[in-house]
Amino acid sequence: MERVDLRSGDVVDGRYRVEKTLGEGSFGQVFKVTDPQGKVAALKLLKMWCIMPDERDKVLKRFEMEYTTGRIDSPYLVHSLGKGEHRGNPYILMEYCDGGDLGRAVSMGSVRIERAMKQVLLGLDALHREGKVHRDLKPENVLLRGDGTAVLTDFGISGDQNHRMTRRGITGAPKEIMGTFIYMPPEQVRPPSGNATVRPTTDIFSFGVMLYQILTHKLPFGPLDTDDDMERYCENGRKGRWNRDALRRHPQADVWMPVIEGCLQPNYTRRLQNVSDVLRLMPGVDDVPDQMAPTLHVENPTHWSLRIMQGEEPGRVYPLQLGRGQSNVLRMGRLASSLHNDLPVKETMSTYISRAHCTFEYDSGEKCWYLWDGQWVQEAGAWRPSLNGTFVGSQEVTTESPKALAVGDIITIGDVTIRVEAS
Repeated sequence: MERVDLRSGDVVDGRYRVEKTLGEGSFGQVFKVTDPQGKVAALKLLKMWCIMPDERDKVLKRFEMEYTTGRIDSPYLVHSLGKGEHRGNPYILMEYCDGGDLGRAVSMGSVRIERAMKQVLLGLDALHREGKVHRDLKPENVLLRGDGTAVLTDFGISGDQNHRMTRRGITGAPKEIMGTFIYMPPEQVRPPSGNATVRPTTDIFSFGVMLYQILTHKLPFGPLDTDDDMERYCENGRKGRWNRDALRRHPQADVWMPVIEGCLQPNYTRRLQNVSDVLRLMPGVDDVPDQMAPTLHVENPTHWSLRIMQGEEPGRVYPLQLGRGQSNVLRMGRLASSLHNDLPVKETMSTYISRAHCTFEYDSGEKCWYLWDGQWVQEAGAWRPSLNGTFVGSQEVTTESPKALAVGDIITIGDVTIRVEAS
């Protein structure tokens, strides 16, 4: 690849004329461009020359994930229009939103907060139903179309929990973390031992921080102006100590207090668990439909399957089928030559999936599959749990409490999300 320094008037890939620079990050640049027909778009170029050789495969996979996420059919996500390469550097062509970002619109008083925040939730719902977690929800990543519709953008780390890709300072503390520190829930800032899985409740917490900031023009856990404020901010987040007095001064405090209380719970198991839970507490907005994407429901499907939504083999399908003479159990774990799993999952970029991660059990009477965390180890004569947990949505499945699966459920193991389907 070559180093590329694009300026106004330059042409990308022989087709797209650069009008101006919209933004730049560590690995990417975003430009406003026009195509040969004069149509306006946003073009995000990956700066491959800035990426260390041993990190390029990971970053390229994230970039491809950003493109495919933008292909999800939702009016509340920025759409991917195409992709290509310019002098060895990949790019994504996206719709251009000329209304700026949510933070700017709020500061100018040009946005209806209730309407915009409901649209943000519907965008999150579309992501979560596809097995993706945004992980970087903040006002700068909410754009406005010309008609005022709020749409989510910057999916480069959606569902990607590889926060190990950081640059560390001399103290060993992360200097750059995937996602913006202010909006991270406690379990993302400091993952609990043996549990690095990111769930939809991560986005719910970030939504609560963003909503509080928009309503009060403050941060919920105190000022964060210097490095010295960081530990105090973290501690307040872990203890659930947020500034309720600032919110009480808002004229609609009674409306917003239950929403933010539910979103900012430090314990993810006590937090509002999904978008539906948050929407039930939100004020009504007449011009934004209440209906989300329809929930799939198939009564006792004859054939079940599991589809990888996020991981190293997106789109791979595992049939949930028991052959003649087999037991009613299928085991899933990390793909390895020394192991036998009925449903092996490829994982080479991390080690979050256990060698013996989870177990699917078919109940012929109920005609339903159940999911258990861990596997029975015959040699040890004991049930061995996974290291990082097994989740359906944001609900943890254990060795003692299995989950009856339904079509449309999203299973998360390590960095991989899997959707239950009727095939």
